[in-house]
Amino acid sequence: MTNGWADAATPAARLDALLESAGLEPLRGGPEDGGAYGACAADLPAPQAALRIAAEVPDGPGALTAGGPGAAWNGGAVHLASDDGARDHWARTAAAYGIGGDGTFLVAAAVRHVPLVWRRVRPRPDWAPAALLVGGRGRFAAVAPDGSALLGAAREGTGVRIAALDRLRRRREEAALHEAEETPGQREAAWAGLFRDVTADDVLRLAWAEWLGFNPSAPDDVLVRLARLRVGYPGHRRDLPPAVTEALATDPDWRVRAELVEARRDLTAAQWDALFFTPPAPRRLELLVERAARHRADLSPDTCERLAAHPNPTVRAAAVELPGLPGPFAAALAADPVAAVRAAACPAAWPHLDAPARRRLLDDPAPVARRAALLAHHEDHPLPRPVYEAEDLGETAVRRCRLERDLAEHLAAHPDATLRERLAANPHLPPDLVAALGHDPDDAVRLAVSVRPELTEQQRASVPYTVAPHALRRTPSWVAALHGDPEAMRRCAASAHPLLRAGAARARRLPPDAVERLARDEDSVVRLFLAESCDDAPADLLLEVWRWWDGSLSHPDRPRGHPNFPRTGLLRYADDPSPRMRRLAPDDPQSTPELVERLSRDPAAEVRRRAAEDPRLSAASAVRLLDDVDEGVRTAAARNPVLPARSLVRLLRDRATLRDAVANPGLPVPVMRRMLEGVGPRN
Repeated sequence: MTNGWADAATPAARLDALLESAGLEPLRGGPEDGGAYGACAADLPAPQAALRIAAEVPDGPGALTAGGPGAAWNGGAVHLASDDGARDHWARTAAAYGIGGDGTFLVAAAVRHVPLVWRRVRPRPDWAPAALLVGGRGRFAAVAPDGSALLGAAREGTGVRIAALDRLRRRREEAALHEAEETPGQREAAWAGLFRDVTADDVLRLAWAEWLGFNPSAPDDVLVRLARLRVGYPGHRRDLPPAVTEALATDPDWRVRAELVEARRDLTAAQWDALFFTPPAPRRLELLVERAARHRADLSPDTCERLAAHPNPTVRAAAVELPGLPGPFAAALAADPVAAVRAAACPAAWPHLDAPARRRLLDDPAPVARRAALLAHHEDHPLPRPVYEAEDLGETAVRRCRLERDLAEHLAAHPDATLRERLAANPHLPPDLVAALGHDPDDAVRLAVSVRPELTEQQRASVPYTVAPHALRRTPSWVAALHGDPEAMRRCAASAHPLLRAGAARARRLPPDAVERLARDEDSVVRLFLAESCDDAPADLLLEVWRWWDGSLSHPDRPRGHPNFPRTGLLRYADDPSPRMRRLAPDDPQSTPELVERLSRDPAAEVRRRAAEDPRLSAASAVRLLDDVDEGVRTAAARNPVLPARSLVRLLRDRATLRDAVANPGLPVPVMRRMLEGVGPRN
């Protein structure tokens, strides 16, 4: 890139510099700056669609067969001009077609290293269309702000091809209708054409395989094949069929089994046992056991015992953290010849050890094993300061161990605020030091004191803590442990402390009075947690939260996917001023396909996106929304099963659009299987 505009620091800045170099003044406040397209948003085509349409405008009248694909572009104007003549012809054509009538228009340029987005501009006296055609295949498109007309320019030989279309909205509707009208023969021909000139090792097949696992209609054999190819791994699917999980758990290829373990935490004991039935290579077995321990896997006692007796010390060390390991085996591992295994075994083995065995570990010559024993021992016996310092027991001891008075006072005055914060959570700390830390100069220390379980509400209120409005809210561990205790949850729900109330709201089930109190909480985070986590969350709360929350990574379907979310009475929101509420109207059982059609033309992209997801949408509207100005709408339309085959084939043969088309549940199963022909396993 040698042009001056190419030196701009960001893609957006490069676009603005390019436009300015061609004589266009970029205007602020448009969609590229976070603004909205306005009431005409549903009428604007995506920039890539506008470029495609401009290229398809025939050079002469009647060049395209009436009623056939592309016939909607008949009647446009095409002119080939020189670079110098392009300016005058553009000005005359733009005036004739109403583009720039208010002095502005939207423009998008297909130039490398520049984002292909609509930018609202005002032409200056030096506006030169040819200057925007960068490179030998330069193209750009311009539309009226209301989407009524289109001008496109492209480099053609040594000149500039300028195409113009009026009545763009009606033409797009006609084109969508033509594409949606598909006979069985045309559908069959379209699917056959998908594989035209696509060889067995074509990159398209690999790209299809990458995303085919996301298709909700993919059958078990396709999912298993994808897993064995180790491409587009389907194990991450929440709806993975049990038969597929069983097949992958017993697959002879270690890598397939390992990816299953990495992807899922909900394996049964039998499936976990099957993973260990054919032992993989030593290092791979280590990873498998470590993952099982991390996932708190429910292994059978026989499998746990076999791993605890494994000749590999890393496997034995990981095995002691398995929840199903019998106590006697943990105790045996505390006497293992390898120090790292003895250290790992200490927490689980300590309750099962007699006094001599404990003493041997406390006097262990290996520091790693001795420190583990000291940490376990001093959960019941006060830890002296000299031992703490000599053995370098660190933050774990500060947080967990009983401390002698001298050590506790030393740590309470320690200059490291993080260490004081760990101390503030120590359950064995005497009340006077708790009170002193409650007035610590550090916010995090005071907050840690304020959520201690033994404090009364009056004591809690005396701590000047701060909970930042947008800070991550972690449920105190003792609150989570009491989720099954109705009385404890009532106390937490009535607490003045927002972290206790939020922690109670995370309980799956709550007493009715606690639910009612939390549903009226002044803290929106408390109400959100109740909507996300509690099965008893009331419908009115869920609807209220929906007005401002659309789901998180941890709870992507809440609140709208909650069982108590209202399903009836939603039609009243069809004309609500809030786009979020209009999105709900199609969920009402009394809603009609006509309503979905109307909402597919809504000015708000999120409403059009909801309509684009609906299987009641007409095929013609789904095709039209493939060219929507909003990417999310285009994505939803590409996944709608009502799309005609030729539309899907067009998307599937384009690397830029195949990802969502491959996930379309309307994709025939034989086509899915054929897509994978010739695809080999990834190394």
